[in-house]
Amino acid sequence: MGAMDGLMQGIQVAFSWQGILFVLIGVVAGTLIGMMPGLGPISAIAIMIPITYGMDPSVALVMMAGVYYGAVFGGSTSSILLNAPGISGTVATSFDGYPMAQRGEAGKALAIAAISSFVGGTVSVVLLMLFAPALSAVAVSFGPPQYFALMFLGLTAIASLSDGSTIKALITATVGFMVATIGIDGQTGTSRFTFGNPNLLEGIDFLVIALGLFALAEICFLVKKRKDQSLQNQGDIGSLKLSKADFKEMRGPMSRQSFLGFILGVLPGAGATIASFIGYISEKKIAKNPKEFGKGSIKGLSAPETANNAATSGAFVPLLSLGIPGSGTTAVMLGAFLVLGIQPGPLLMADRPEVFWGIIASMYIGNIFLLILNLPLIPYIAKILKIARPMLISLVAIFSLIGVYAISFSTFDLYLLLIFGFVGYLMRLFSFPAAPFILAFILGGMMEQSLRQSLTAAGGDMMILISDPVSIGLYIVSILSFIVPIIRNRKSAQADQTDEESNAS
Repeated sequence: MGAMDGLMQGIQVAFSWQGILFVLIGVVAGTLIGMMPGLGPISAIAIMIPITYGMDPSVALVMMAGVYYGAVFGGSTSSILLNAPGISGTVATSFDGYPMAQRGEAGKALAIAAISSFVGGTVSVVLLMLFAPALSAVAVSFGPPQYFALMFLGLTAIASLSDGSTIKALITATVGFMVATIGIDGQTGTSRFTFGNPNLLEGIDFLVIALGLFALAEICFLVKKRKDQSLQNQGDIGSLKLSKADFKEMRGPMSRQSFLGFILGVLPGAGATIASFIGYISEKKIAKNPKEFGKGSIKGLSAPETANNAATSGAFVPLLSLGIPGSGTTAVMLGAFLVLGIQPGPLLMADRPEVFWGIIASMYIGNIFLLILNLPLIPYIAKILKIARPMLISLVAIFSLIGVYAISFSTFDLYLLLIFGFVGYLMRLFSFPAAPFILAFILGGMMEQSLRQSLTAAGGDMMILISDPVSIGLYIVSILSFIVPIIRNRKSAQADQTDEESNAS
């Protein structure tokens, strides 16, 4: 059976009344879950696995796929409005989305996020349809040395995440990398930095750190600035209309990050979180005015939202073509496949084309549903900002605590949340950026694992890390990405000093 015949079967599944209904159920459930801090697509898919017993496998998997990309789509809402990332893939969205909401442009920010998510998701579905079989070979060719080089590239981009001192960015990144090593060493079984506390043996969950450094730190900041008159316009929703200039500014990031996000999503282990960070960093590097990033930049909001939704579709390439889960969410999806009696892998396209192509075809409908549902609801969603400041602060704190407790049902994690909230507040107070901490924490564990695997395969020979052109190319880009922002910042500082001297004279 050819690809076109399989695609026609998939379209019949996706455009049947059952397919349309369950796609709608999936994206609505995913969007609502993504909006709530702490509840991500992993929990939602796990809950829906028993619900799908007895259902047609193709329809059930279409619904769960809708939950996945719907949660990524909806996760931007709490990041923009409350600075409380709903899921890890929308942390970078808060860097510029929340400042826009602070200055009374919440409606515009949500509209930009919705349109960017739609474009990234739709373009990546087209790429998934055209290149899924071929790209599966690319995913397999990436071994531990290449992954180490890719993670190294991500870490060296930390200099771009600092608005001020690069030294402060490196300090927070170092601390983030240290926190990532807490727990049991996966290779030797040795406990590291647990100080004899059994609650730390499994490490610290990402959500604890993200909600602590962003949501609780923001609460502390708002309490401190409660009498500041300049913060009064945070309750303003603003207009949803985007001008031609706004669309022109979004066009570049959307076109670039749709492809970059999809490619990163194809690589097992990368996923929407890393794609959103790399998308944000890459746009900041090529921007004519990088200083506007972190202060409500349209490009800074559009880039990660496009990249994370594109990566969501890309993550289905290794899952469907190879049976390899590229993230925690796709690992749960793999379990759903097996429960329903479907074995993803190289034979899936030939043996069950209605499943393979049905999931892909359903993504077109799902992305349209998400855009239609989200844009009209923006004025109502953004009214969250109209809630009285004391009540809003209380609600954010309660949702953060419930979200963290729902993951592990551990009160110890609640204490950790409070600790990281206080740390985040101190970081804001002394101008230490939180983004490098988060990025280093995400990449640290993967980087260490790739290094261990590479050295084990090579018998301890470090040369394996630079033994192929792909790794060497990534290292060269890493060096340039670290040096160029430092040089640019130094030249900018010198220019500002020269201007001040000329004005003084």
